[in-house]
Amino acid sequence: MIALAEKRTFTVALIGNPNTGKSTLFSGLVGVHQQVGNYPGVTVEKKSGEMRLGDRPCELVDLPGLYSLAARSRDEMVAVDLLLGRQNGAAVDAVLCLVDASNLERNLYLVSQVLDLGLPVVLAVNMLDVAERRGIRVNVARLKERLGIPVVPIQANRRLGLDDIKAALAEIAGAAVGQVACSRCRSPFCTPPVPRPQVAAGAPTPLPEPFEREVTLLESEFAADSRQAADGRLPRCLVRRLLLDRNGYLQRTLLEKDPQRWSVRIAAAQERLAAAGCPVPEVETTARYDWARQVLDGIVTEPGHYRPTNSDRIDRVLTHRVWGTLIFAAVMIAVFQSVFVWAQPAKKGIEALTAAATNYLTAHLAEGAVRSLVVAGVLGGVGNVLAFVPQILILFGFLAILEDCGYMARAAFLMDRLMVRVGLSGKSFIPLLCSFGCAVPGVMAARVIEDERDRLTTILVAPLLTCSARLPIYAMLIGAFIPERFYWGRLLSLQGLTLAGLYLLGIVAAVAFAMLFKRTILRGQTPPFVMELPSYKMPSLRTVLERMAERGWVFLRTAGTLILGVSILVWAALYFPHDPQATHQEQQRNSYLGRAGRVIEPAVRPLGWDWRIGCAVIASLPARELVVSNLGVMYHLDDQPGDGGSRSKQWTEKLHGVTWDGTDRPVYNVPVALGIMVFFALCAQCAATLAVIRRETNSWRWPAFTFGYMTALAYTAALVTYQVGMWIGGG
Repeated sequence: MIALAEKRTFTVALIGNPNTGKSTLFSGLVGVHQQVGNYPGVTVEKKSGEMRLGDRPCELVDLPGLYSLAARSRDEMVAVDLLLGRQNGAAVDAVLCLVDASNLERNLYLVSQVLDLGLPVVLAVNMLDVAERRGIRVNVARLKERLGIPVVPIQANRRLGLDDIKAALAEIAGAAVGQVACSRCRSPFCTPPVPRPQVAAGAPTPLPEPFEREVTLLESEFAADSRQAADGRLPRCLVRRLLLDRNGYLQRTLLEKDPQRWSVRIAAAQERLAAAGCPVPEVETTARYDWARQVLDGIVTEPGHYRPTNSDRIDRVLTHRVWGTLIFAAVMIAVFQSVFVWAQPAKKGIEALTAAATNYLTAHLAEGAVRSLVVAGVLGGVGNVLAFVPQILILFGFLAILEDCGYMARAAFLMDRLMVRVGLSGKSFIPLLCSFGCAVPGVMAARVIEDERDRLTTILVAPLLTCSARLPIYAMLIGAFIPERFYWGRLLSLQGLTLAGLYLLGIVAAVAFAMLFKRTILRGQTPPFVMELPSYKMPSLRTVLERMAERGWVFLRTAGTLILGVSILVWAALYFPHDPQATHQEQQRNSYLGRAGRVIEPAVRPLGWDWRIGCAVIASLPARELVVSNLGVMYHLDDQPGDGGSRSKQWTEKLHGVTWDGTDRPVYNVPVALGIMVFFALCAQCAATLAVIRRETNSWRWPAFTFGYMTALAYTAALVTYQVGMWIGGG
């Protein structure tokens, strides 16, 4: 048994309040040995990584940032289930709690809840340097003595104290060897539970005795109930949470067999507690903060009065109703300008490599189906999208910097004023902000919103915000049709302003439809919004680079494989039936895709599109960025050898040279290009997003509704853009 235990991976959960440096600590402990997936059976994202504790493998699981274990949302329920070993039998052997030294009293609220679970706990005290600058002194040695658990001072952004954390966890892992295996999850580390340390503040739990008596009574009733006992004994900490849960989320989740009967018993217990002067959930807030204050008495020394910090001075400007909003707009414009300007060297390098590969394959492969497949199908599809990876990396890099330095919390604060007018709260801002990277995590992030109407509204409008998949489309058409004009001494460019305008279009559309939904099909009151503004700090270069690499790899792994498959299908639909005697234009018209395109051409002609654009758009339903590869295949962008670094020029020349069948009239012009970009700014061309909406809402009705309203909106907006553009241009 001991030998078996020594080989078993030791699992540690990392938990902490938001803005305590948890992501930085996670990256520092596991480095590149991390992966992102979903918890089995649910759509909550799971981030885990591998590290070594001496000679023992250890898995570190990064839980969502939480203020409390009161499970009011899907993230919190998954975190509680994982900590209790209820997540499909997965057992957690220890918990690493991260706290902010400058806000210890508030952070210890969550720590007290974790201690109630009976698991081994290591407490990491971060940002001691920030606390000292504020005049706050923390006696870490006395805190360790009082809590009776390992307490490690760290500075996560500088990787200080990480070895001490590993040493503390290794000691726990070594002490756990040889324990009796748990009958529930077979883990030698799960039970018998490590007793909660007796702190100087007093009782084994900070909750008052009348409350604990009701917990004991309810616990015995659960044990006596045969139907409930069949599912396994409920841990005492969950029984406490059932009493404290006033929104019924836990009751619906844990007591599925007879929720109504148990709801009556729980309500009766809550009434008795109110009569005894222990109303829920207020009793928990009062008791736990009282406990935290007793624990910290004599340990934390605060200044007589707090002097304004640099963060306070900066916030007077950045959170100002007028100046803060203007600065936020300027920051966003600067980001979009940099996406174009800074990415050019790397973009040209990728274009040069693709052109060189095209030249080599064209020279060494015999003319025929194989060369056409490799050059037009593979390079013409995947190569076109790879050229835009630098722009995507730069966008994610800026978002990571803004988040790591603390500015994103200020942006959420500023946007809360707008959200309230829309009918949402600031809690919707972060999911919507995530959607600028990808709508899939944006939709999934909406699970932190407790109000179901607000959550559903956020899910329905999140795909309207411009994700990274739209960036290749914008870059291709802006580079080909928007002049490279500069203003204010090259500080602003027309191309960058056009990109910013497309992002703004998505924001305006999301706001408008959120207002519409909240006043019609999802009418309801706006919930209050409370958030913490973290101190400003220098962003960690390593963390930023890791996030850029992570998101870039996700894009290449998921989008790249999909693009390759669809590009080959589009090539085949254009290549067959093949007539060696036909011209390139005749071959396309008579191919399977050409025949289908001519059928739909009457529907897209009012937008200024010919059948090729219509087919490329339809074939891009799985992912928006496919339209670039589809057009590259259709226009045989890689059929002719080109000089290195000329791919952007090839795109421009090819698009400007496309004509309507049987005429010399160009298909593409500025109104057509703007119409295509507007269409993709507003359409629902993303099967993955629709699938996630289906999983998050547990219904096909909402993804179908999302696809319907967004497609109608995109078509109408593209029609207006093209027709107005042609009218202005006199076309």
